[in-house]
Amino acid sequence: RKSGEDIDLIAPEVDVMALIKLYPNRIKNLYSDIGVCPFEFEIWRTIQLLKYDDLIEGAIEEKNYFVISLDKLLLMKALAMNKEKYLEDTKLVAKKLNENQYRNYSEEKIKVDALLAQFKDISYIEKFEG
Repeated sequence: RKSGEDIDLIAPEVDVMALIKLYPNRIKNLYSDIGVCPFEFEIWRTIQLLKYDDLIEGAIEEKNYFVISLDKLLLMKALAMNKEKYLEDTKLVAKKLNENQYRNYSEEKIKVDALLAQFKDISYIEKFEG
């Protein structure tokens, strides 16, 4: 879907607390997710109670920031999918992960067929091919 107008950032707690001191009149508290809005963007201590350290693993490093991985994005969207737009986001992220997972299907099928060709009397209980 088209992205929203805002940018949400998550930062370590020490940084968020320093920003709260600088901008005490620009605070959000959404179900104990605390954020600071010093300008046109938000800087959060947690999102869906997930902290910076919970989300940094697998992140892609850009010039001055990290972009969370698709699996962490899926977790965040799944935790918020009681709202329709996040349910749709969850489906989109899951679809992308599925496409990524199976992008090498043809190569893997060739390998599996070669492995199984070693056996003469295979009888499948279940078999699907795409």
